[in-house]
Amino acid sequence: MRVISLLARPLLIAVISAASVLPLLRQAHAEMSDWAENEGGRMRLVALPPDADGHIRAGLQIEPKPGWITYWREPGNNGIPPQVTIAPQSGVTLDAISYPAPKYISSSKAEDIGYEAPVTLPLSLTASKAGLVVLDATAFIGICKDICIPFQAQLSLKFGAAAQSRPQEEMILQSAAARLPEAPSADFEVVAHIMSPDLKQLSLKITLPEAGSGTPDIVVTGPSGYAFTKQMNVARSGKAYSTDIAIGKLPKNYDTSGKQWRVLIIDGARAMESTLAFD
Repeated sequence: MRVISLLARPLLIAVISAASVLPLLRQAHAEMSDWAENEGGRMRLVALPPDADGHIRAGLQIEPKPGWITYWREPGNNGIPPQVTIAPQSGVTLDAISYPAPKYISSSKAEDIGYEAPVTLPLSLTASKAGLVVLDATAFIGICKDICIPFQAQLSLKFGAAAQSRPQEEMILQSAAARLPEAPSADFEVVAHIMSPDLKQLSLKITLPEAGSGTPDIVVTGPSGYAFTKQMNVARSGKAYSTDIAIGKLPKNYDTSGKQWRVLIIDGARAMESTLAFD
């Protein structure tokens, strides 16, 4: 069960495979796959050739159509988290997927955390062998408007010589990296966090990057599939901010001891993501 303290989206889930909307695996550009398309948008794979250590910078580029959205890594009750699976025969492993700072997206029917504009999810990959690399991947995302559509596509590309300049790919990947939440720093960090004994409330004390009077957006993610956003008892004085996050239903007999949760804080134009360790 996915739990999020936002309005659930009471929408029809329609399963549509990429095969029904696009002929798959046409010959791709050297470091860009062809676009896979469905009624709500399109996506493709972008990458640079492996470096001397076999590391590959890549990204899943998603472009929702106007009025459609796609989801962040914790999408809520009815959303679908992005998934990327690399075919074993590619000789490439997926080390990590990163997520640019999302937005709160409100409508008369629901509130979501995700992206309503084009977004690229950075991928960290490692090639196990030198030479020509043929990367075959399966991407699976959710894309929503009046209905939520699971969108799956097979994406493929080949890597050529690493010495060649690839300005378009570089620009796409650099832009995606610039949108990632920053790491904690002295001017933007969680100073303290305390979970109530009944696991119903998480108290946060935060240093924000700018003095002001607004309320930052905060998303706390706990066990996989659980996200919490409802703030209570907020107070802001200069750069000091305190709030209590309402913790909804957790797995039965859940114990926070030794666990690490994550928190995303969006304050104006800046976003920061940090871990919350529990003793």
